[in-house]
Amino acid sequence: MSETTLEKPVIEGFAKDLVAQIRAEDTHGSWDRKSDMELLEPFIVDKEKRKLIPIIGDPDPDTLWRLELYYGALCLAIEKRCGKMVSPMMKMSHEGFGRMVLICGRLVVLSKSLRDVHRFGFLSMEKLNAEAEKVITSAIAMIERFPEVADY
Repeated sequence: MSETTLEKPVIEGFAKDLVAQIRAEDTHGSWDRKSDMELLEPFIVDKEKRKLIPIIGDPDPDTLWRLELYYGALCLAIEKRCGKMVSPMMKMSHEGFGRMVLICGRLVVLSKSLRDVHRFGFLSMEKLNAEAEKVITSAIAMIERFPEVADY
């Protein structure tokens, strides 16, 4: 194996969908030269990075945008698997507390309280993929349980 193969981490699972969502937002090609890992780096907040973020703080626009990208990518992943359109809706206070809901038709497939949004991120790529998979699986189960509401 060459060194370049060892240096390049493999992006798989939900992280690929998230990268696609990020690149879709880049209408001017500003991130064309960035690797997938560079685009995902802000979503990975390990223990050392988390210690540097104040416990109390207001989320900056970049953090809110990453939150919207993450949940938007979840919606697209759900839609790819079940064929039904899912939309995110977020209500957030300036202090970083709020709620995120994912809606399919008239069905709420995810309702999540958001706290300390200024510290939004995952410990690792594996944790990001695992958490996303839990949400996707749960949302699809809800859609399958109440198809008449999801289709409305």
